[in-house]
This record gives sequence, structure tokens and C-alpha cells, in this order.
Amino acid sequence: GHVVVAFVYTTPWDNYLVATSVWWYDPALVTGYTIGWVPIEEYTFFVLQTILTGMWVVWLMMKLKRPASGNFRERPTIRWGLTGTAVLLWVISTIFLVFGSMSANYLTLILSWALLPIILQFAFGADILWYYGRLLFWGIVPATLYLGAADALAIRAGTWTISSEQTVGIKLGGILPLEEFIFFLVTNILVVFGVTLVMAIQSHERVTHLPAAVQRFLPAPKTNASLTP
Repeated sequence: GHVVVAFVYTTPWDNYLVATSVWWYDPALVTGYTIGWVPIEEYTFFVLQTILTGMWVVWLMMKLKRPASGNFRERPTIRWGLTGTAVLLWVISTIFLVFGSMSANYLTLILSWALLPIILQFAFGADILWYYGRLLFWGIVPATLYLGAADALAIRAGTWTISSEQTVGIKLGGILPLEEFIFFLVTNILVVFGVTLVMAIQSHERVTHLPAAVQRFLPAPKTNASLTP
């Protein structure tokens, strides 16, 4: 499920990046097969990232000591506070995307694209994610560092190039653009959050109560008055 969502959601966005020269690739270093503007290797990458990061999280779930499920309590302040913060960041990013300078283009494209599903994840279960904070840390940080290092090697080899005009100019280790690191960070956040929410028993309980929670916000059905002769 996560692989399908990642593929469908990322494909048009990534094609837009290549079409507008946010990044490009060396045709001599890829097979030459493309879907739209993007080489097949890129599609393979984000499918594999979803699978590998997801498997990493599942492995961590088996190895790390889980917090006792009986200690969980719903925390609306965290849930809606983080959701509101993410919405605010999305609004700011989108404003800069539309009206900001060209150098902020790639960064705001990443944030405005990634924050939408993160907002949905927070709205459903930010307090659940908070409860599994240790798992999230070890799921996100090592995967992000690993993929960032691999990307730096690819950029150094010239496999692909990131536009200097559409980035802020900060390069980690003198090679990896800040935007690329943030891309791996937010995509790993999406995968780790998603797998955690799917696997958490608290999510299953919340889903069962979701219809009743939604019903409270809906108008009561009108009853037809009976007609007396």
C-alpha cells in the first residue's frame, strides 16, 4: 500500500522537477528508459526507499522495547498543535513558492509537496506518533543519513545535478545540497509515520471510533412528521 501511494504521489511532482530543470541527469549514466521526464532509475529508487525504510521500521519494532499500550492516553493538544503547526508551515512554504525568489524554489517545492500528507498523518494520530517517539527517531535518522550519503556519492559522480539557481546554496559536506537532505528527511518521515500508524494498536482503536467521532460533527437527520387524518 505504501509503495503504491509513494509511486502515485511522487511521480507527477518528480516529473515537474525535471521538466523545470530543478534537477537533471547524465544520459550516459542511466539506461535511457524514461516515464515522462524521469529516468526509470528514479522510479526504482523511490519504490525501493519505501520498501527498505518500511522494512527497517518493522525490524526496529521487533527489536526496540515498545512502550506499554496501556500507558497511552489521547493528547488532543499534541495532536492538533502539531497539525496546526504543519498547516502553518505549509502555508508559509506555498507563499514563498508562489511569490518568493528562485533560490527558494526547490526547498518550497519539497515542503509544500511533503507537508500535505504529513498534515493528514498528524490530524489522525500525532499523539500516537508522539507516543512512539523512540521508534520514530531510530527509524528516520539512520535512513536519512544513509540515503543522504548515497545521494552525495551520486551527485559527486555526476549521475544527476541539482540546479544552483533553484537552491539556497547550502551544501552539506560541500557536496549535498540542503534541499536533497530535507527531501530524504521528509520522505522518510512519511514512510516511518505511515508504517507506525498502520501498525499501532492505538490507530486500530481510533479507526473503530472514527465513524462516531465524525457523526458528532454532522447535522442530525431530519425526521418526517407523521400526518394525522
